[in-house]
Amino acid sequence: MDMVTIPCVDDGEDFVVGPGRPLLLIAGPCVLESAEIARQIASAVKEVARRLGLPFVFKSSFDKANRTSLTSFRGPGLVKGLQMLADIRREFQVPVISDVHEISQVAPASEVLDLIQIPAFLCRQTDLLVAAARTGKPISLKKGQFMAPWDMENAVGKLRAAGNRKVLLTERGFSLGYNNLVVDMRALPIMRSFGCPVIYDATHSVQLPGGAGVSSGGQRQFIAPLARAAVAAGIDGLFLEVHPDPDNALCDGPNSLPVDRLEGLLQTLMQLHDAVCGEDTVS
Repeated sequence: MDMVTIPCVDDGEDFVVGPGRPLLLIAGPCVLESAEIARQIASAVKEVARRLGLPFVFKSSFDKANRTSLTSFRGPGLVKGLQMLADIRREFQVPVISDVHEISQVAPASEVLDLIQIPAFLCRQTDLLVAAARTGKPISLKKGQFMAPWDMENAVGKLRAAGNRKVLLTERGFSLGYNNLVVDMRALPIMRSFGCPVIYDATHSVQLPGGAGVSSGGQRQFIAPLARAAVAAGIDGLFLEVHPDPDNALCDGPNSLPVDRLEGLLQTLMQLHDAVCGEDTVS
């Protein structure tokens, strides 16, 4: 397997993601609502990660170009959003990740981000994948809701052909239809067999796309059981959208985890990870 190294922002050790390593935690608010909320979440999650000894990458979007409705909050935009992420990176000394939706965003984003995320809806967009790969940054490639897990090997192949083997594959559920997603846990070992560390997106997996009419709904009560199942199946990291007040979040609140519930969940998941990490889950 290609172990993926994420350079540490402070003077500590780099994060190495892959079998036998601690779970990587990618967490933050779905979208950058304000500098204050971003700082509050980054501070809280970093402290939890420090206590548990987990590598932490702060995630938030500067622009959500795929919102359900034209009236939905998209974020502060490229310039202001990247500045907010740069401020988080500098103040809290944590790597940052965000998603790019257009080729024109790749170059400026790569100047700030430690990892570049390819959204699930765009996982087959060849030119976007190639542009992101050529930055040399680690790429978090999210599996499309419309993609069988084995079909993601071709998307990974595009990144590798462009010269980048630093690929994290992220599972976020498959479209069952009628505003619902389903998670097939077989997808996790299947995608790991491509030689990429696999991340499980526990919060988008409980999203109900478009389920609230002009926005997406969600079933956050299922975050914990699905996360436990994914860790037991064998993963290398966890993606969680967290918020201090999910019911009033401007994006993806129904499927976000309250920050104050994060540490308890991670403690359980770490125990499961320790129990299964010695097993060979890569075929």
